[in-house]
Amino acid sequence: MKILHIVPSYKPAYIYGGPIESVSKLCEGLAAAGNRVDVFTTTANGEDELPVEAGKVIDVDGVNVIYFNRVTKDPTHISPALWLHLWKNVKSYDIVNVQSWWSILVIIATCICLIRGVKVVISPRGMLSPYVLTSGHSTMKNIIHKTVGKWALSKSWLHATAQVEYDEFISVLGSCKGFIAPNNVTLPDLPIVKTENEIFTLIFMSRVHPKKGIEILLNAISKLSFPVVLKIAGSGDIEYTEKLKDLSVKLKIGDQVEWLGWLDRDAKFKALMNADLFVLVSLNENFANVVVESLHMGTPVLISKEVALSTFVNDNYVGWVSSLDVDNVVETLTIAHADRDRLDWIRKNGRSVIEETFSEKKLVMNYTTQYQKIIDTNNSGK
Repeated sequence: MKILHIVPSYKPAYIYGGPIESVSKLCEGLAAAGNRVDVFTTTANGEDELPVEAGKVIDVDGVNVIYFNRVTKDPTHISPALWLHLWKNVKSYDIVNVQSWWSILVIIATCICLIRGVKVVISPRGMLSPYVLTSGHSTMKNIIHKTVGKWALSKSWLHATAQVEYDEFISVLGSCKGFIAPNNVTLPDLPIVKTENEIFTLIFMSRVHPKKGIEILLNAISKLSFPVVLKIAGSGDIEYTEKLKDLSVKLKIGDQVEWLGWLDRDAKFKALMNADLFVLVSLNENFANVVVESLHMGTPVLISKEVALSTFVNDNYVGWVSSLDVDNVVETLTIAHADRDRLDWIRKNGRSVIEETFSEKKLVMNYTTQYQKIIDTNNSGK
């Protein structure tokens, strides 16, 4: 197959977190399986631009990547050069996988692909849910959705990373066609050597953003009957981060919270390994690569039921699941802290559970099968 991925940003723009890891890992796996994989992306790297030659094909770990200049910054990433190149060349591909949604870049790119008669898969990456549709620039999102977004989505296949995300598609669209395939996560071959923490250590590792439920977590910690340390690893809006710091002081837990900021790849996995429990009580989360990463490093997880991997966590006995109610988070944290046998079992077996469930070969084969089904269905006119 000749596959094109369109994504607003691509590695080494790791500042954007999990999606960069999972998209690049998927592309590399598809290429290693014998497919021709190209990526059209921008030079986006937060407020900066990647130090790459724009408009030229660059081999990035076996994937043919073209980085196009953008004329606007996050989150729109407008790139006329990408759109023009796409219009001229898209018909040479068997299938196009568009990553993310709501960015003007990918919405127009999707429309170009559909107008040119090419099959499109859209991977919204958590961006197509009732929560996202009604929060943050909701008026503009609704205008986009009603004018062109819903049409483009209805003409495309949708890729969900879990059943929970697919159900969200149905909530927004009423009906859709698509498939479910977990993220392909890059995991290090790093031996697990645990640190014995004097105080039970929690780690939050994600964007510092209102949807991540950090206020819920801080309030829960203030009500615990035992001491904990919370390490917050991630970056976000400075004003919002300061509000969270003020809240921790107001709750009299300021000395229990460590703000680590953004961590590079090596530091990230070591921080996960050295914690006693990973925590993420998100209001909405389509997959959460970091749950897989934490378990790979032998660290149990506590997540909200709104995180798409909550069913996996429960079914495989690798952590605890709470509601978004502060008292329930307190109760669940208390249960996790007290269950030393289960904590120890997860530390010893978490990695093997991840290797069994999220093996790269199995995931790539799933994507390849789904792509081929879409190509065959369209070609047969069904």
